[in-house]
Amino acid sequence: MSAPTGSKVAAAQATGESLFNKSEKGKDVRSNNINAALAVADAVRTSLGPRGMDKMIQDPKGEVIITNDGATILKQMEVIHPTAKMLVEVSKAQDVEAGDGTTSVVVMAGALLQQTQLLLEKGIHPSVISEGFAKAKNKALEILENDVALPVDLADRESLIKAATTSLASKVVSQNSAQLAPLAVDSVLRVIDPATATNVDLRDVKVVTKLGGTVDDTELIDGLVFTDNKASHRAGGPTRITNAKIGLVQFCMSAPKTDLENNVIVQDYTAMDRILREERNYILNICKKIAKTGCNVLLIQKSILRDSVNDLSLHFLAKLKILVVRDIERNEIEFISRTVGCTPVAHVDAFTADKLGHADLVEESQIGGSGKVVKITGVPGSGKTVSILVRGSNQLVLDEADRSIHDALCVVRSLVKKRALLPGGGAPEMELSYKLNQYSRTLAGIESYCVRAYGEALEAIPYTLAENAGLHPISIVTELRNKHANGEVYAGINVRKGTITNILEENVIQPLLVSTSALTLATEFVRMLLKIDDIVITAR
Repeated sequence: MSAPTGSKVAAAQATGESLFNKSEKGKDVRSNNINAALAVADAVRTSLGPRGMDKMIQDPKGEVIITNDGATILKQMEVIHPTAKMLVEVSKAQDVEAGDGTTSVVVMAGALLQQTQLLLEKGIHPSVISEGFAKAKNKALEILENDVALPVDLADRESLIKAATTSLASKVVSQNSAQLAPLAVDSVLRVIDPATATNVDLRDVKVVTKLGGTVDDTELIDGLVFTDNKASHRAGGPTRITNAKIGLVQFCMSAPKTDLENNVIVQDYTAMDRILREERNYILNICKKIAKTGCNVLLIQKSILRDSVNDLSLHFLAKLKILVVRDIERNEIEFISRTVGCTPVAHVDAFTADKLGHADLVEESQIGGSGKVVKITGVPGSGKTVSILVRGSNQLVLDEADRSIHDALCVVRSLVKKRALLPGGGAPEMELSYKLNQYSRTLAGIESYCVRAYGEALEAIPYTLAENAGLHPISIVTELRNKHANGEVYAGINVRKGTITNILEENVIQPLLVSTSALTLATEFVRMLLKIDDIVITAR
């Protein structure tokens, strides 16, 4: 056999080097992606749990948000790296699916990525790690549903309130959770049939904010509430109507304008008088047509082309004893229609008595010393929609109370979708870690390493909870691991007492859907990253 020529040797070396460079490039890309995601996870890790830190976020306009809600923090962060953006999307997906656990899913993804790095350094192929994590995730979901979860009945209001209180415990308004949690539970239970419901449309629960008072003044209203002094007081119009007949109009009650920017040149005073007289008659006819239907409360949609109402139309409506609420936003129309049973009307000729809604009482009332609101109560849509009026001493507290109530509503919705509860305080994660460690011993080969690493990653949740609460994380997690090894499934970290207790006795519970969704999303995110070995920048 002849010896290889120099050119063949050089070609073989070049091929080997290119293959080596490709594999090295894949490693670099993977490593960069993991580091970018870990940077995002570290940014929100300190916000996990009831003793987690808050973040102050300032936008380019100078407006400030104070929150520890993971989804809100990540939404406001300016991330450039595509992998970091993917992690932000994971947090958004958790917010849509479960509404809570947005910080947990990011922390969990970060911990899985750290374990991934260790496995890659051992020379395990990314595809093998991906398959191992998928197997571990399926086993984890099975353990949660069969061994840890507790079934819940929607008629058990106390359990629902406990779950909502746990979600509020980590918020800025946690001291008001005793007031806000029952509000969230009652509002959801009013818009569903607990016996048959499988989901909740949160658009049926309208959260309205009004600056002033304290968070304790927040109230549930069976009907509608309008803030921002939208009721008209021109010409001494009524501010209280019983047995109300409510009209909802989308046309303007002001003098018509030309479609284009045209000027009308008036030559003499008689022509000007005629224009003013015609304008008056035009508006008076509209007002008379409205009054003829028996309408005594008129809701007018905000217009961007011209004034939806003017002083003259408000004067006529006041004389006709019609209460006017103006500047209704376009996105409120559907909710108002469902609540009071009225039909929005786009032209005065279509305004008839059958389009009117009904309510027992419409009144403008003073709340505290901070302005007035218009309340519509005794509506036929009671049981279909409900409103929550949120109060707060300043805008920062008000915005955070709004976000916190949304999270509490989402927790109750999660229990409607999947009727099971889990203990909180890191108990389910530690139980999964222990059970997956046992399960990995039944597997052979590299798969066993991957499943064990997945279980170890889940310990990041109790570790972070303990760290954020100012406890000694290593000793707390070790003790917690021992308790679960001894069969104490519901042992969790009690941050109030700084020790480990049966967390169910402390009423720290969360919906099963929050944990299963977080596990699934975090695992899918890590598996997706593992499959990426190159980033291609397009020309445009």
